[in-house]
Amino acid sequence: MLSAQERAQIAQVWDLIAGHEAQFGAELLLRLFTVYPSTKVYFPHLSSCQDATQLLSHGQRMLAAVGAAVQHMDHLRAALSPLADLHALVLRVDPANFPVSPFRPGQWCSAQPGELRGSLEGQTPSHRPLLLQLLIQCFHVVLASHLQDEFTVEMQAAWDKFLTGVAVVLTEKYR
Repeated sequence: MLSAQERAQIAQVWDLIAGHEAQFGAELLLRLFTVYPSTKVYFPHLSSCQDATQLLSHGQRMLAAVGAAVQHMDHLRAALSPLADLHALVLRVDPANFPVSPFRPGQWCSAQPGELRGSLEGQTPSHRPLLLQLLIQCFHVVLASHLQDEFTVEMQAAWDKFLTGVAVVLTEKYR
């Protein structure tokens, strides 16, 4: 799935944000709720205030799962299976919360038109769950805003590909 260079880029970015999972996760959720207010229905238990304990806690849990996925890139299914089971079987998150988007990867990226499209085409599913797609998009923005020039277009492409794989694993229990 990922080349050696992509794996190195993902690990490099994770090393830069490790230890800041709660802050980045809360910012990701706040950005999601601000830019896409309709997504708040998927997280009714969270406050929209960035310093809210629940927002920080859920952001921490979300990025801890991403960190686990980074640590187990070769075994995503095994590493994320408990989380996928939790959402699908225990919490019984309605699969309708994960509608499929008609957009192709690369269409919504913050890069200039065409910058990522060529490198992603054929490497990621043409449809991914909309909520997870919006989370991925907002995560890219959070990374870019904090890491600025350190978060290159190639790193964004690697993270997009990686997070798409994570999204597929997390939603496959619903099929």
